[in-house]
Amino acid sequence: MSVRNLLDKPNLTQEKSLKTLVENRTIFSLENCELNIFETYQKSDLVPLKFNDLVVTSMLRGKKIMHLFDDPHFEYLPGETVIVPSNVEMKIDFPEASKNNPTQCIALAIDNKVINDTLDFLNEKYPKEGKNNIWKLDYENYFFYNNVDLANTINKLIKECMGTSITKDALADLTLQELIVRIIQTQTVKRFDSSHILAIDSPITASIEYIKNNIQNSIQLKELSDKACMSTTSFYRSFKKELGMSPIEFILNEKIKFAKKLLSNPKIQINEVSYASGFEDCNYFIRLFKKYEGVTPKQYQLMNFAN
Repeated sequence: MSVRNLLDKPNLTQEKSLKTLVENRTIFSLENCELNIFETYQKSDLVPLKFNDLVVTSMLRGKKIMHLFDDPHFEYLPGETVIVPSNVEMKIDFPEASKNNPTQCIALAIDNKVINDTLDFLNEKYPKEGKNNIWKLDYENYFFYNNVDLANTINKLIKECMGTSITKDALADLTLQELIVRIIQTQTVKRFDSSHILAIDSPITASIEYIKNNIQNSIQLKELSDKACMSTTSFYRSFKKELGMSPIEFILNEKIKFAKKLLSNPKIQINEVSYASGFEDCNYFIRLFKKYEGVTPKQYQLMNFAN
């Protein structure tokens, strides 16, 4: 089980207003972006979809099966986001869609100039540490779960696009910049979770590898900044800029992930998991685990064992 932060769901289209039962489309056009809300009410396979601009898609209701690039198809569920480059065709299955169980998703098409201008601005005003470490969208890392910040930004953008304020274009443009930052930070976190961590050209790479190798221990900020050969203040700023979270938040995320692996053993005791994950206080571990995962460690263990 992994936490996916769900988006706010717009109301479904009234049945009498539906133009089609497969990918019924409602469009909200702004100066630099276009919000599309798609709804499907019947089972369908390999429905093609393509945009002229980069598109950020997020699931709101139901389930899709996505066929994208030459990669294996994958389930697409609420709380997840996919970015697709311009003029790339996706094909979509709707294995469970019905009138009582429709799918609903957004597809936000963003003008390419906005993306390039935002990346240029970030690289000029907020350069990252590392020789080849620049702000850029990673089109190979196109599928990820929504964290809180990303979900909040997408919700804000949906609200602006659907609103009637005379300033909505200006507010949407500012939120588009924030969205690009959040996506890059989310992609960076996922990249650091891969087996190719040492190939990432960033001074915080050694610190993150140290966290992963010492997750059972108490880890101090000074240890991490030393690994990065930076002052603690510079390290903290650089870390948060790269990942969108503080080093402490990242450490807690990693500890919870490690605890989840241990909980796949139905015989292990919760206090053993707490200690092995570097928590001295078992009650604190239980509270933190529930905050991150929505269930207690024992509930997670029983759910895992039941599966």
